[in-house]
Amino acid sequence: MDKIPLIDASLLNSTNKDVRNKTVKDLYDAFSSIGFVSLTATEINPDIVNNMRSTVKKIFDVDDLTKKKEMITRNNYRGYIPLDFFTPNGTDYKADHYEGYKLHTEVSADDPICYKCSLHGPNIWPSKVPESKTNILKYWSEMDKLASLLLRALEESLGFKKNELIDQFSYPSLTNMTLLHYPVQKINDEAYGFHPHKDTDALTIIAADSSNALEVQTLDGKWISPQESENTFVANIGDMLELWSGGRLMSTPHRVINKSRTDRYSFPYFAVPKYDVTIKPLIEPLEGFSRPTVNCGHWSSEIWRTNWSDEKANDKSLHLGTLLD
Repeated sequence: MDKIPLIDASLLNSTNKDVRNKTVKDLYDAFSSIGFVSLTATEINPDIVNNMRSTVKKIFDVDDLTKKKEMITRNNYRGYIPLDFFTPNGTDYKADHYEGYKLHTEVSADDPICYKCSLHGPNIWPSKVPESKTNILKYWSEMDKLASLLLRALEESLGFKKNELIDQFSYPSLTNMTLLHYPVQKINDEAYGFHPHKDTDALTIIAADSSNALEVQTLDGKWISPQESENTFVANIGDMLELWSGGRLMSTPHRVINKSRTDRYSFPYFAVPKYDVTIKPLIEPLEGFSRPTVNCGHWSSEIWRTNWSDEKANDKSLHLGTLLD
């Protein structure tokens, strides 16, 4: 497949059984052949997306001193990520050329679950952009709904029991978002905005933009950009859903190289189950597909820890996303 399929998401709610069934099949075919899909007609109010994009830009326009006071630390996977700060997981390769802001599902600091999984806790909300929490949570709520719509369709396609996937994401899950700013890169710049990788979550959703900076690798090694139309969203399968599906759904390599004429602002949503969920095939794996069973909390914690260049993977069975040339 040499292009990302374009699907009308509203048809997943169609009362016409034949129309809906065809759309469910088209979604499965896209996710099982290239792992990515462009979604139109999601019925998400464009104002919510525009407010989100404007908010993200304001967050990165704040002075450096304030941003550094809200900086991410080894002990708290939340807050500001400086430009050129994180290297590809578990390596000492050149840092990715972006700055970010990390947010997780909001959990009170005194919630007992914080003692069970260190990735839980309250977020650090940008102090100089007072509308950020309201605008981000409004957008986040729409992403939760869209993720549920897609997961329910995949439950049907894979022959899972009703809610077998949905129930893995009940509150408080490890679902998270990263706000991202990619400065324009020079034509001869060999660095990546974000290095080639596979997502290690279950499902990723991002609002499309006109930069064409996001590139997806096809099976024959070509790099292509998702199809776009007004108010399009791009969704892709992560390693967790690939594993749950026994290899039927495809977690596909992708990267970011911003060689457009403007800075890119994006805000991917990563659907991740609860910390104590065991990730293993829920149906008989395809012949030749073999991946070890993993705990969601352990896997997610290792991905976070190995973002720091001096931290290397202890568990060699875990795929941490990074793909090296």
